[in-house]
Amino acid sequence: MVQQPVITIITPVFNGEKYIRNCIDNFLAQGCAQAEHLIMDGASKDGTVAILEEYASRHPNVRFISEKDSGQSNAMNKGIQAAKGKIISFLNVDDTYEPRVLNRVVEVFKKLPEPSFVCANLNIWNADGSFRHLNKPSKVTPVNILSDLEEWPYNPSAYFYHKTIHNKVGNYAEDEHFAMDYDFIIRAVLEVPFTYVDEIWGNFFMVEDSKTLSEQQKGAEQISNRSKQIREKYLKKVPLSIWFGVKYKWYSWAVSIHWKKYKKKLRLA
Repeated sequence: MVQQPVITIITPVFNGEKYIRNCIDNFLAQGCAQAEHLIMDGASKDGTVAILEEYASRHPNVRFISEKDSGQSNAMNKGIQAAKGKIISFLNVDDTYEPRVLNRVVEVFKKLPEPSFVCANLNIWNADGSFRHLNKPSKVTPVNILSDLEEWPYNPSAYFYHKTIHNKVGNYAEDEHFAMDYDFIIRAVLEVPFTYVDEIWGNFFMVEDSKTLSEQQKGAEQISNRSKQIREKYLKKVPLSIWFGVKYKWYSWAVSIHWKKYKKKLRLA
C-alpha cells in the first residue's frame, strides 16, 4: 500500500526527454517515502511520455498527467490542484535537489504553523558547468522583497510551502510566462511567514535552452524592467507601513552609496 504523501513535487514539462530521466532519478534518489513526484506533461511530441509511462509503471510515487496546457503557469496550477501532499514545490526538469533534502523538509515543516513558506540556499550553475552564485534568501520580508535590495528565493528547488497558501493568495499568474514565481512570492510574503534554513537544498542550472537563460540573453535591462513593473504593481496595494519601509530602505541605500563615493573622492584628493 502506497503511503499518503506529505510532499508533492510538481514538474511541468514539454518535450523534455533530454532531461526528464535525470529529473525523476534525482527525485527517487531522495529516498523519501512521504513524497510523490507529479509530472505535468503538456502533450509532448518527443519521447517524454514513453519515459513517464516507464517510470510510473515501476514507481508508485511517480505519476503523470499528459494533456495540452496554455503554458507553464497553467501546468503549474493544474499540478497544484492534482497534488496529494499538503506541502508542495516545483522541480524544473533541468534542476536538481541536494541529497536527502525532502526528508529534511518533512522534519522542518513539523515545527511550523500552516500555512508556511520555507526557503533555503541554492547553487546557481552556468551553462558550462562552472559555479555562478550561491543564492541565500535569508531576509525575505515584504519590505526587503519589494525594495529588491535583498536576495529572494530564486528557484523552487530550494523552497517549499503549504499548498493552502494558494487559498490565501491565489494561483500562479497565467498571463506571466517568465516571472510567475517572483509574482507569487511577493503575494505569499505579504500573507504568510517565511522561514529561512541556512542549508543548500537545490541546484539551478543555466542550461542553454532554459527560459531564464534566454531572457538573460535578451538583456538584463528587459528583465529588470519586468521585475520593477511587478514590484510597482504591489507597492500600490500594500499597507502604508510597508510602503514607507520600502521608501526608507531605498533612501538609506542611496545615502550609503553616495557616502561611499564621497569617501573615495576624499581618499583620492
